[in-house]
Amino acid sequence: MSDKKIKVCLVGSSGGHLDHLYILRPFWEGKERFWATFDKEDARSLLKGEKIYPVYYPSNRSLKALIINTHRAIKILRKERPDLIISAGAAPAVPFFYIGKLMGAKLIYLETFDRINKASLSGKLCYKISDLFIVQWEQMKEVFPKAVYYGSLF
Repeated sequence: MSDKKIKVCLVGSSGGHLDHLYILRPFWEGKERFWATFDKEDARSLLKGEKIYPVYYPSNRSLKALIINTHRAIKILRKERPDLIISAGAAPAVPFFYIGKLMGAKLIYLETFDRINKASLSGKLCYKISDLFIVQWEQMKEVFPKAVYYGSLF
């Protein structure tokens, strides 16, 4: 698939997770894209002018948030039909990845920089279905054997 013609969904919590996705700007800039993240000041400020869909928070280890965000993922992904979904976590990634996989999207998960030798919960849940799983520390390949190590984004 041509890089210029793909539609990208960038999904993640605000804060550091969103920063990880934003650092990938050389990849996603110039592509049709949309974001699914928390409707918080840091996200609104960083993503000014971008197409943003709000996801429910607080979401960590919350069944209520998982149900709400699964419903939102279904609605958003049906409408947007992305070819590629990229996430650096946390909880909002899970429903978007599983629904996206069912809809035929390719999935790229980036385990965050602060995960040096222990998996995040969202990483564990997304690992098995990701088409590409990236770690930022070589030793994380012991945790995620099929992961790719490219080094740090920072």
